[in-house]
Amino acid sequence: MKVQIKTIVCTTDFSDFSNRAVPFGVALAKEFGAKLYLCHVIDLSSVAMYGEGFSDPLMLESKIREYAHEHLQDLIGDADIDWESLTSVGHTADEITRIAKEKGADLVVSATHGRSGLKRLILGSVTERLMRTLPCPMYIVRSLEREPSAPVMAEVRLRKILVGCDFSADSDLAIQYGVSLAQEFQTELYLAHVLEPTVYKDMLARAVDPDREGLREKLTQKLKGMVPEEAKQWCTPETLLLAGHPSDELVKYAVVNEMDLIVLGVRGHSVMESLLVGSTTDRVVRQVPCPVLSVRPKG
Repeated sequence: MKVQIKTIVCTTDFSDFSNRAVPFGVALAKEFGAKLYLCHVIDLSSVAMYGEGFSDPLMLESKIREYAHEHLQDLIGDADIDWESLTSVGHTADEITRIAKEKGADLVVSATHGRSGLKRLILGSVTERLMRTLPCPMYIVRSLEREPSAPVMAEVRLRKILVGCDFSADSDLAIQYGVSLAQEFQTELYLAHVLEPTVYKDMLARAVDPDREGLREKLTQKLKGMVPEEAKQWCTPETLLLAGHPSDELVKYAVVNEMDLIVLGVRGHSVMESLLVGSTTDRVVRQVPCPVLSVRPKG
């Protein structure tokens, strides 16, 4: 069944790194005909970035909201989409989660870096918490410090999508999203399972001849079987069996083959290391230069 994305929440803290999430939010909203909520959470404990200070807390909050609304408008520019600006005061992760629930978001788009002095959107803090608490999948844009600031409305293209699969229910959902995005953007689709030696060694030891027993062939057929039959009418996903540490192998393959997006389940339960926040998914987002879609059941 095709994934429906009708409401998107995109977050920014106004840093150059964080603003890189905006063109992805705009592109996805345009592609799916979705409504975009561009959101900024105000941290009153870090007011230097907003300009002059005020002794009156209510006046300070009002001034910051006005500044935030104008800046969000500047970020969207003349993009031809249905959108609305949102400003909120509080803890960043909690407020974004609340907004996503309140608006019935189908997707949250966020970057992994933020301005110094704020509760930054970095892994290990806001991003990791959001992956655990959001009621919907999260499209994570990795901003590399060494890269120059790109125009906010630079074109976003998806040509190759890699889905990490450990045969859990969560990777079933990841494949569903990967297939749907591949169809929507007409991209190439790659399904990868990583054979981790420490996990498979006992299984292989019991086989007189692992190749003859057809373990790799069975895994390949299992990967192919996870693709819905109707999807095979318009695409032929490439199945991959990689060997090594899951996060390392997924990142290596994505970099060498210039993937535009990696889709991973937030949790995994299987014979390979689970695709858990704080383990595989966390490490992939930290290392890979392309965006990562962390998928969890909506709600």
